[in-house]
Order: sequence, then C-alpha cells, then structure tokens
Amino acid sequence: MTLQGSWIWYELMTPDADGSKAFYDRVVGWHIQTTHGEDSNYGFINTADGGMTGGVLHLDAEMQQHGARPCWIGYIGVDDVDASLAAVEAAGGRVVMPARDIEMAGRIAMVADPNGAPFYIMTPTPQPGGGESTAFSPTLPGRCAWNELMGADQQAALDFYTGLFGWSLPEPMDMGPMGKYQFVAHDDVTIGAIMRKPEQAPVSAWTHYFRVADIDAAKAAAEAGGGRIMTGPMEVPGGDWIVQGMDPQGAFFALVGAKQS
Repeated sequence: MTLQGSWIWYELMTPDADGSKAFYDRVVGWHIQTTHGEDSNYGFINTADGGMTGGVLHLDAEMQQHGARPCWIGYIGVDDVDASLAAVEAAGGRVVMPARDIEMAGRIAMVADPNGAPFYIMTPTPQPGGGESTAFSPTLPGRCAWNELMGADQQAALDFYTGLFGWSLPEPMDMGPMGKYQFVAHDDVTIGAIMRKPEQAPVSAWTHYFRVADIDAAKAAAEAGGGRIMTGPMEVPGGDWIVQGMDPQGAFFALVGAKQS
C-alpha cells in the first residue's frame, strides 16, 4: 500500500503502562511490551500472530502538567514530513508539535486538521529488507480495522484529507438527521469514515477501532478489567458489532468484531 495517506501506527498514551498492558492484553489479545531496550518510556503493541499494531507511550508527570492526557492517537504515513507540514497549514490545519527524528523509527510531527482533531504524520526509516506496516487491517485480529472521524465541519474535513492524502470517497451511507456517513478509501481499500460531529461530542476527534475475535468476550473482559463500556455492543453494516468505552487509565477506546454466539 502506498505510504502517503496510509495509517501506519497507533499509539496509546497512558500514565500506567503496566496497567494498560494488563487491560488490553486481556481484552484484545495483544502482547504489549511496556519498554524496549534502554527506553523505559516506550513499548510496543504486538499481535498474537507476530505483527505489530503500534506503541505505548508512558505519560510522566511533566507531560501531564503540560496537558497530555490518556488517549489513542494514529499516525498517517507521508513521503516527506517537512513538506507535509507546509501542506497541512496551507489546507487549514495546524502544527501541534514540530517535526523531529526518532532514532531507528523515522521523522514525525503532530498536527491537527481544520476541526482540531489531532494525529501524527510520519516518514518511517526504511526497514532492512523492506516491509510494510502491519498496524491496519480490516480483517486481522489485533489490528486497527476502522478509523472514524467526527468533525464539526464535515466538508472541511473531507476537503483536507482528500487533498493531502489522496483518499477517495465511496458512496456514503445516509444516517437521516445525523447526515451522511462518508466512507473514505486509500488505494481502493475502505479505511474508515468521516461524519459530522454530534452536538453532545465535546471535540472533533479520530476514533480507532481495534478488531477482536469475539465482541461479547472482549466487552466482558473490559468490564472485568476495570474498563467502562459506554456504547454497545451495537451492530454496524456488514455484520460486525462495536463497543466504545473508557479504559481504567482514562483513555477512550473502541473495538469491532463478530458475535460468536
């Protein structure tokens, strides 16, 4: 899949990496490393089949004093981070954190779209022997299967993302008073949707849905692990079911999967 416009990484920001590991390993079936090498502040989200979905960033006291809060945030791949920053600003977005290099990983920057929804852009360092991100898959358990944006100005969001990343717009779904649920695709693969933000939603934001094998079992595991389910299980077109909730550390999360019974 083309790098420019691909979702390539998902990051959990949490004040309690060990607690997050205990929760998500049980709920999603991940094998989270809370550290790597000599870095005690960053670990990796490994899937049962040997893939990798993203990372875990430990929020220390200083980060939290500067406003960092528990959350999930996605990374969109770009061919050139610095050129993309100028394009983001020209398209009505803004730079939240300037570009910087991460050793052996690549160059990243945090930006926000015209509605204020944050995400990272990243030009990864080429892996030895090549290879592509395993973070997104519509079908594989443990991967992100759906990326959903609720934006205060839906048309502004559509113009922004299609213009920057070349996303295409398959036929939308009519949600009546809630407007159109506009699917978005990249390289002919539907990767998610952009919709108008309901008034009760506090801010415009991306929600990333991680695939589980059994939505009822995942819901039960989330509740048993101290999470709070806020929505679902709710059936969605295509036969899947979703749940949305808050993990024990305060990060909003979303899951998608089949009902096995």
